[in-house]
Amino acid sequence: MKKQLKPALVLLVVFTIITGILYPTLITGLAQLIFPHQANGSLIVQNGQVVGSELIGQQFDQPKYFWGRISDTSGVAYNASASGGSNYSVLNPALQAQVETRLAALKAADPQNTLPVPADLVTASGSGLDPDISIAAAQYQAARVAKVRNISLDQVNALISQNTRGRILGFLGEKRVNVLKLNLALDKIQ
Repeated sequence: MKKQLKPALVLLVVFTIITGILYPTLITGLAQLIFPHQANGSLIVQNGQVVGSELIGQQFDQPKYFWGRISDTSGVAYNASASGGSNYSVLNPALQAQVETRLAALKAADPQNTLPVPADLVTASGSGLDPDISIAAAQYQAARVAKVRNISLDQVNALISQNTRGRILGFLGEKRVNVLKLNLALDKIQ
């Protein structure tokens, strides 16, 4: 038994050092060297203060801002420690109530808007933390934001274009707009 126990313990220690210390240290060091912005959480810094991350949505509900996707995290909206979708089916009354509530809020904020409401404005993402909206969702809100901020619709559309990100690797997903970056750009011009 001692013959088998000693090599097993040696291998345990060796692999613990390799996979628990050396490999993570090497990968973390490479990430910091090659991709420091991403390795540190893709933080957005303004005036020396961290205002958020490009990767996690934030609550915006004032009419002067673009609104992101609904956060379906428990407790507090956009709570990263409670990330996860609702897993409601389309026939679930709770999902229908959530959609109707968001539709009512969108209509109340902009009663003259006759555009169809994009699905990403009334449904949560799989994580409940999605920082992006579709271009259609941004365009749906553009007139409201322009009117409330008393700026031209052309200025708002230009900001949408400037903050539009392309498809991942050129072919995955759809073009999208980061809500936090767009709202920060709006605040910057006023």
